[in-house]
Amino acid sequence: MARAGLTVERVTVAGAEVADEVGLDQVSMSRVARRLGVKDASLYTYVRGLEDLRGRIALLAADEKTIRIAEATAGRSGKDALVAFADAWREYAHRYPGRYAATQASIRIDPELAAAAPGPRRAVELTYNMLRGYGLAEPDLTDAVRLLRSTFHGFVALEAAGGFAHRRAPQRSWLRALDALHVLLEHWPPLEGEPS
Repeated sequence: MARAGLTVERVTVAGAEVADEVGLDQVSMSRVARRLGVKDASLYTYVRGLEDLRGRIALLAADEKTIRIAEATAGRSGKDALVAFADAWREYAHRYPGRYAATQASIRIDPELAAAAPGPRRAVELTYNMLRGYGLAEPDLTDAVRLLRSTFHGFVALEAAGGFAHRRAPQRSWLRALDALHVLLEHWPPLEGEPS
């Protein structure tokens, strides 16, 4: 029998909150059950297990992050869009570290859930649309997406781990990195001698 007030969404949000507090790798069914004030077994009415819960957290986070990026970049183009996109990404990673980790982790997600989730698909569309503003087309689009993701994720991961001990404020380095990315995107090097 389903526990009054519990839903898949409520269990997922509770799992996401636990992830933000203690880290994604520390999320357990027991911790989520305690947060909701129920027995562990009650959760299995809503999620199949820990892997399913983590997949749902990843999809929730992808949707939340994408909404923030879409709002930040609406009506912007070029460098303004790039900076708004990057700042929304970074702010989400800092505010919701466990959820953000779920968006970057290799989590097996139910294909039906993934197909129905708007977040990941919308994230790709937003990123590609922003980069098309720089005049990029395939295969440069894919390469540029990977560059941005690597830069943004690398920066926020190092920052979260305390990896920027130099006296220069990370914010200044962040802004310079975005300046450099903008210049690179405007002057994207042509492909030379790449095998088909």
